[in-house]
Amino acid sequence: MSEYVLLTLAIPIALVAGLFIGKMVFKRSFQHKEAEAEKRAEEIIKNAELTAENTKKDRILEAKEKFLKLKAEFEEESNRKRNLLISNEQKLRQKEQSLSQSLEQQKRREAEIDNLKNNLSQQIEVASLKREEAEKSLKLQVSQLEKIANLTADQARDQLMDALKAEADSRAASYVKSVMEESRLTATKEAKKIVIETIQRTAAENAIENCVSVFNIENDDIKGKIIGREGRNIRTLEAATGVEIIVDDTPEAIVISGFDPVRREIARLSMHRLVQDGRIHPARIEEIVAKTKKNIEDEIVEIGERTVIDLGIHGLHPELVKMIGRMRFRSSYGQNLLQHSREVAKLCATMAAELGLNAKLAKRAGLLHDIGKVWHEESEMPHAILGMELAKKYKEHPEVCNAIGAHHDEIEKTSMISPIIQVCDAISGSRPGARREMMESYIRRLKDMENLALSFEGVEKCYAIQAGRELRVIVNSENINDEKASMLSFDISQKIEKEMQYPGQIKITVIREMRSVAYAR
Repeated sequence: MSEYVLLTLAIPIALVAGLFIGKMVFKRSFQHKEAEAEKRAEEIIKNAELTAENTKKDRILEAKEKFLKLKAEFEEESNRKRNLLISNEQKLRQKEQSLSQSLEQQKRREAEIDNLKNNLSQQIEVASLKREEAEKSLKLQVSQLEKIANLTADQARDQLMDALKAEADSRAASYVKSVMEESRLTATKEAKKIVIETIQRTAAENAIENCVSVFNIENDDIKGKIIGREGRNIRTLEAATGVEIIVDDTPEAIVISGFDPVRREIARLSMHRLVQDGRIHPARIEEIVAKTKKNIEDEIVEIGERTVIDLGIHGLHPELVKMIGRMRFRSSYGQNLLQHSREVAKLCATMAAELGLNAKLAKRAGLLHDIGKVWHEESEMPHAILGMELAKKYKEHPEVCNAIGAHHDEIEKTSMISPIIQVCDAISGSRPGARREMMESYIRRLKDMENLALSFEGVEKCYAIQAGRELRVIVNSENINDEKASMLSFDISQKIEKEMQYPGQIKITVIREMRSVAYAR
């Protein structure tokens, strides 16, 4: 029992002792941690103080460096402004010196002017005295003369004026008469001189087109390729180009015959390309001819552009430039139209310059005066009126338009350039060998023949060959059968007999070709 009591008392005592001991241990550890925390706080404060001190030193150094830099910049700017002020002061001193010199010179000039004024005033006084003396002596002389002549001064002056007037009228009439006669002689002489000098200064070549072109070949073996098997190549080439190709015994040459120079040129270039290519057959021929026609159109534009550049004419409408290129392949009474127009342009410019007129407008009108001859559409108007309408359409100068329309007297001339164009056109066309009337009528007859055949229904193409002795007509095979082709040939021959005049006989050949094309895919 006593042991149990002791145990019961010992347990609370042990708990209290344990609590006390634990509290003491906790307090000691807390104090220890608090001491460590204080120590760490002191260290942090010391480190912070050191860092702050270092940062402060760095900021002070940076501030000193910036201050020194700003000070240097300020001193540099100050020096620059000081130098600028010094230079400005020097300039001001120089200006002051120059102004002072100018003032001194002005003072000297004013003094000289004052001296001159004084001298002039003295001279004026002397002159006025002399004039008074002269007037007195003149009056004395006049009075003495009046006494001697028994006439007053006014009467004597009137008589003298009447006599001088009569003599002057007589001399003036004689002078006017001699001047008029001399002017007539001089005008005729000067006009002839201007025309002769204009012709002499314009040395243009008079190129006369013919109806034959020669295609040169390297050897005669090419002739067989041109002809083809049973003549199919040459027939295709003639049908595509509208010319006659003559392959004879002439060595190393094939003759191309046709009145239209464009067709001959297309045929010549096509044959050249075919020979170079080596593939000569109907399909290739048609392809080459089509490409050549396109190239000829491009060449026409290039010729027109080169012509206006050579003549120094600017600002022409592209359509007019193209028409100028077409002139290369046209002729007027056997005279090449482009050469004729170039020659007229140069003649007009020279003559206008001699007469003091606008040479540029005259040259422009001279180049365009026959532009109506190359219009691609048929027209009932004369070529001069048609050319004038085309020039108006493409915004040419009114004087140029009038000169084009009036160069054959279809309309009234309203500018000085118009008669110059007419005269120069006559000069260019009247030179020996410049034109051939028979050639123009011959070409017109061939064109009329082709147009007559084209008027029939079903005719696609028509070409006059053999110098107009043969007319080849190509018809549409779908609309014209063999029987109608025969009748068409007869009808064309009858219409030619009734409506046209021609020497000899004309052969009408109607060609009907049937083609069937299919594609394998």
